[in-house]
Amino acid sequence: MSGFVEGAHPRFDGRVAIVTGASRGIGLAVAQRLVDDGAKVVITARKTEALEAAVAELGEENAAFVAGPADDSGHQDEAIAKAIDTFGGLDFLVNNTGINPTYGRMIDSDLSAGSKIFDVNVLAAVSWAQKAYAASLKDNGGAIVNIASIAGLKPAPMIGLYGASKAALIHVTEELALELAPTIRVNAVAPAVVKTKFASALFEDREAEVAAGYPMQRLGEPEDIASVVAFLLSDDAAWVTGQCITIDGGLTLKGGV
Repeated sequence: MSGFVEGAHPRFDGRVAIVTGASRGIGLAVAQRLVDDGAKVVITARKTEALEAAVAELGEENAAFVAGPADDSGHQDEAIAKAIDTFGGLDFLVNNTGINPTYGRMIDSDLSAGSKIFDVNVLAAVSWAQKAYAASLKDNGGAIVNIASIAGLKPAPMIGLYGASKAALIHVTEELALELAPTIRVNAVAPAVVKTKFASALFEDREAEVAAGYPMQRLGEPEDIASVVAFLLSDDAAWVTGQCITIDGGLTLKGGV
């Protein structure tokens, strides 16, 4: 899905973005939408082979990659330098990387796993923002979008630590929006279940059953999230900051998570 209209000036022409966790799923869809709208992108993830395939899909003239753990400071520095050295700047940051290695009651959770969840889902997002700010956004302005979850909006049974981390990420979004206005906008999106490998355990072999609980009668597609992220990064959202946009096919209208 492209936001580009033939004969129109692409809205992100000359803009450069970093999208973390973008070798597949929501991250790759966001990167593709930004490229379709004229941006250059640097994508990150842990596995080189998957990133190479993603860059081939996006077009080597439009995209570059840096492989590494999202919560590693050196990796973050390398990705930001890659954006500036390869494409001449950095305007947008999309913090998409998230992990959820545990399933079960929070009271029974392995707290070492919980620490890792918060390191990757929350503190890494703050670190990426700090580094992007220092390297470019402080002087040139820009926008940041954090990928949260409806699990961060209310209790999320059996994925409580993940939900708590996403609630924290939403709060981080609000804090950064206040601190960085008016030249840098910071927003978040909170998807429900999207058809990705990351979320497959939530719908695999029972997609129709799960989708029946959604007013829109389907699960999300990565492109559903990408279009809203692109809007929040764009000048169309020039007066929008500190917001978390729920993208859930109507699920929370019924009280679901």
